[in-house]
Amino acid sequence: MQKLHKYIRHFILSVVDWFYPMFQKLMPKQTYRYAACGGFNTVLDISLFFVAYNFVLHKSTINLGSLIISPHIASFMMSFVVTFPIGFYLSRYVVFQETSVAKREQLGKYFLVVFGCILLNYIFLKIFVDSFGWYPTPSKMLTTVFVVMFSYFSQKNFTFKAKSIK
Repeated sequence: MQKLHKYIRHFILSVVDWFYPMFQKLMPKQTYRYAACGGFNTVLDISLFFVAYNFVLHKSTINLGSLIISPHIASFMMSFVVTFPIGFYLSRYVVFQETSVAKREQLGKYFLVVFGCILLNYIFLKIFVDSFGWYPTPSKMLTTVFVVMFSYFSQKNFTFKAKSIK
């Protein structure tokens, strides 16, 4: 398993870093890696959301007896189940490699930040779709802009805080 992890990590870093020379004048490598990995995970998230909303749920509410879940919220939850572990893996092993926090503690902190992202996703989707009447997929895309900014600063300064040099 460790061998597979090293291979995957090396492969991802090779692919991501291959494009870095085009961006090195614009941003530091860590910011670029966050943008690349986060961009991939975001595209995956929005794609899964779109597929779940339109083709899995067919834009229908989910009725669980006393709990009714709107299709855009259910689609968000379905895409989250896939993108949460991928996002953690990419953040820990590709973006924020020089962290001083133990993996178990990081996972807890990562979940707290992601829980904040979940709340932001929920609130913005409810506002954009239910209050403003906007289409769900563009609403999800706009929501993602706000959530990504919150996530980057939280992950960098809280979850994967770099080792301090003394």
